[in-house]
Amino acid sequence: MAVWDDLTGQEDAIAVVRAAAESGKRGAPSLHEAGAVAEAAGADGRGMTHSWLITGPPGSGRSNLAFAFATALLSPGTPEGDLATQRQVEARTHPDLAVLSTDRVIISIDEVRSLVATSQFAPSVGRYRVMIIEDADRMTERTSNVLLKALEEPPERTVWILCAPSDADLLPTIRSRVRTVRLAVPSVDDVARLIERRDGVDPATAERAARHAQSHIGMAHRLATHEEARRRRERTLELALGIRSVSDAVLAAASLLEIAGADAKAITEERDAEEREHALRSLGIEPGGSIPPALRGQLRQLEDDQKRRATRGLRDGIDRILVDLLSVYRDVMMLQLDSRSELVNTEILAQLRALSEHTSPADTLAAMDAIATARERIEANVAPVLALEAMLITILRGTAARKGTDL
Repeated sequence: MAVWDDLTGQEDAIAVVRAAAESGKRGAPSLHEAGAVAEAAGADGRGMTHSWLITGPPGSGRSNLAFAFATALLSPGTPEGDLATQRQVEARTHPDLAVLSTDRVIISIDEVRSLVATSQFAPSVGRYRVMIIEDADRMTERTSNVLLKALEEPPERTVWILCAPSDADLLPTIRSRVRTVRLAVPSVDDVARLIERRDGVDPATAERAARHAQSHIGMAHRLATHEEARRRRERTLELALGIRSVSDAVLAAASLLEIAGADAKAITEERDAEEREHALRSLGIEPGGSIPPALRGQLRQLEDDQKRRATRGLRDGIDRILVDLLSVYRDVMMLQLDSRSELVNTEILAQLRALSEHTSPADTLAAMDAIATARERIEANVAPVLALEAMLITILRGTAARKGTDL
């Protein structure tokens, strides 16, 4: 199986990085010379260079492409990737691979400094040393400047691969030093086929998960394989569509926050337990055994990291809820405009039709604006429950005004 097989709907992007990996395998004297040759030849975007930026919307497969590219570069044979290297990359144990990812709100400057220091070493077993930064948009300007110095004067055999939603999320000085590969949103059918093949679910479940996830591959996988996640999504839509008064909106906001918390906990709880067990084992402590005072500081650091991740997980869970709500009003808008676009939430078509009939496209657009505002406020650290309450009340007022009723 080629390393590119699990990347769906990204043929153009795959072609670019695959050609670059092939170019690197053919043995250009150095990355600097290869870049100069590409520039002199017109820079067709397919040659090898030392720094890359993979952009695309959430769920489009940015990280998947980055690790597939890394596997192709690190494999001793063809750029299709050999199985041994692929397993090492998946386990993040390859000696010439370094990965920086975070579940926190920002990437710290110390993390980037450590990665930059590691990038100075020559490859151990392969042709390249590959440095991957997931969610590079979470770097502050000061942290980005540390990375900038490494991109300006990289070692001969070091390849940087950054991932971010958009090149606009990075400093212009960094954008000018990377080659950008843009991912498209894969189609629902492409994601459904991938989920069906990879996760072994039936076609109907795979299609529904891909549609509800709006082609977000990671979320489609979760919806296809976790019944509880599907139930939480259904409950979210029920709450939002069942609001009839301000008190309903306040209660619904609290319930939505509870759903987001449960979803975040389900995602992080198992990982936290595995991390703690691994940490105890590496410290030589038996399960259930007492922890020596000298080692408690290391475990406390792990617990602090997990708490920060839980905070980020809750925020991400709330955002997933808001994206689901946005899909409802997107469907309503499609019905109001008599569009032939496929609906996301066909299972509640009757409710969508009823909402589309007693509201106008302007009302629907105002509801979508309210959801977008709530996302911005939560990202700016406004208390989530207050942002959700304000959003739901704003939507309710628009509906009530159209009906000619009092709140």
